[in-house]
Amino acid sequence: MRNIFAGGWEKAKLVEVRSLDLPEVLEITPKKFGDHRGFFSETYNRQAFADAGIKLDFVQDNHSFSAARGTLRGLHFQNPPMAQDKLIRVTHGEIFDVAVDVRKGSPNFGKWVAIVLSEKKWNQLLVPAGFAHGFVTLVPDTEVLYKTSGYYSPLHDRSIRFDDPEIAISWPAMETELQLSDKDRNAGFLADTDTGFVYQETGK
Repeated sequence: MRNIFAGGWEKAKLVEVRSLDLPEVLEITPKKFGDHRGFFSETYNRQAFADAGIKLDFVQDNHSFSAARGTLRGLHFQNPPMAQDKLIRVTHGEIFDVAVDVRKGSPNFGKWVAIVLSEKKWNQLLVPAGFAHGFVTLVPDTEVLYKTSGYYSPLHDRSIRFDDPEIAISWPAMETELQLSDKDRNAGFLADTDTGFVYQETGK
């Protein structure tokens, strides 16, 4: 680790970035440097992200703990002018993490993409503004941390049903009933939700 950070670290590629089937949604994997003591990782480096084309200012960190496997949180977003970009990672456990395009006029409106985030993979998911986010825990005692580019605003907080048939997310099968909050269980459908987002093609 000393050789990496003693004068030559700025030349190292500290993050790997991969676009998913919804190209605005990115899987980001920071580098991990380990030895017999353990490991070190820069889970967020503003310059490294900017070098990868991700230029966001994060203002809030959130931390959730889910005791049971099958705890589902989502689908959540904040509408303009308090929209949030989210950078999600798992520090303990494993989740099936989902992003849904809710931008009216988007060719991908209502479409979803998902990946597994885990402490073992050490990957992250960047969910940009204009996308709803949700996840279900795949193992007990899972902890999720995420950064947001905007502050939490109850007035702009919105939810969409996790089982909306228009979106038709293929959530992993669970042996027991999903654990949901009343807010998520009673959320509305995408068709009935004015998300506040309007799709704009790049460069327009």
